[in-house]
Amino acid sequence: MQAASQPAPGVLSDVYLRPHAAFTARISADGSSGFPAEPGRYQLYASLADPWSHRALIVRRLLGLERVVGLTLTDPIPGPRGWRFPDAAGGRDPATGASWLAELYLASDPHYAGRCTVPLIWDIATQRIVTNDFPQISVMLETEFAGFHRPGAPELYPPGLRREIEATGALIHQTVSSGVYRAGLATTQAAYEEAFDAVFTTLDALEERLARRRFLLGRELTEADVRLFPTLARFDAVYYLHFKCNLHRLADYPHLWAYARDLYQRPGFGDTTDFASIKRHYYQTQEWINPARIVPKGPYVSWLEPHGRDRLSA
Repeated sequence: MQAASQPAPGVLSDVYLRPHAAFTARISADGSSGFPAEPGRYQLYASLADPWSHRALIVRRLLGLERVVGLTLTDPIPGPRGWRFPDAAGGRDPATGASWLAELYLASDPHYAGRCTVPLIWDIATQRIVTNDFPQISVMLETEFAGFHRPGAPELYPPGLRREIEATGALIHQTVSSGVYRAGLATTQAAYEEAFDAVFTTLDALEERLARRRFLLGRELTEADVRLFPTLARFDAVYYLHFKCNLHRLADYPHLWAYARDLYQRPGFGDTTDFASIKRHYYQTQEWINPARIVPKGPYVSWLEPHGRDRLSA
C-alpha cells in the first residue's frame, strides 16, 4: 500500500494506497539519530488484522524483543476516528491513556490531518511518534536493536543479502501484497483484471522458486519471507473471496502452501496470526464490498499439517 505518484485508473486509491509515512525518524544503535535503541523506551502500536503491522509483530517475536519494545494492539474494528483501543482494555491504551490512535498523531503534530495508520513506533521518553514508516520498522528492529536480540535469533537482514531482499520484497509488495488490494478494490473490469493477473503471475513464479528452496532466498529465513507471509496468511480467508482473487487458493499451490505452513509453525508467525481478527476486520469494515457484514465461517484448513520442507537442502 505504498503511495504511488499516480493512482491506477479504476482503483479506489484513497482506500488501498497507503500514504507516504508522515513520521520518518530513525532509532539508532549509537543514538546518533536522537532516538537511541534502549530497552523499555519504545512502544509498538499494531493491529492483528493489518498485514503491514503483521511484519513488525513477527520480527519482534522472532528476535525476542518482547521485553525490549512494548506492544499495544488496536481493536480490529476501527471507529469514526480510525483505529481505537479495545474495550477489553477499558477502551484506552495502557501506555498513554489514549482512546484513539489519532490522539498519538495529534500529540506528535497538532496540525496532522492525514490518515492514522499502524504500525508505528512511539517514544515514551519524548511522548511522540518516531516513525510510521512500516517498511523500516521491521528493518530497525533487525539492525539497530541487534544488541538486544535473543541468543540464537535469526539474522533476518544480513548485509550480503540486503539488495536481494529489497528486490524480492519490492516485487512481492507491488504485485502481491498491494496487488490483492488493487484487485479487490478496483472499480473497473480492466483495472481488476490487470491486478488479478499480476497477483497470480507472481504466485506462480513463487511456487516454482519454492519447489527448489526452503525459503525465498535459500536455506535461511530472511526479511523477504517476513514480507510475504502476512499476505499468504490472509489469502484463502479473505483475498480469495472478498477481493475476488479466486483463480487459485493458497492451498492449491503444493509448494507455496507447504512453505506457508512451515512458517506458520515457527514461533513468531503462527502465534501472531489471528484469523478471527483478520476476517472481522475485512468483512465487517469494507461494507461497499460486503454490505451485510457477514463473516464467513471457513475456510477449514489445517495450518499444522506436516509441511515436509525440512528435506530441502537449498
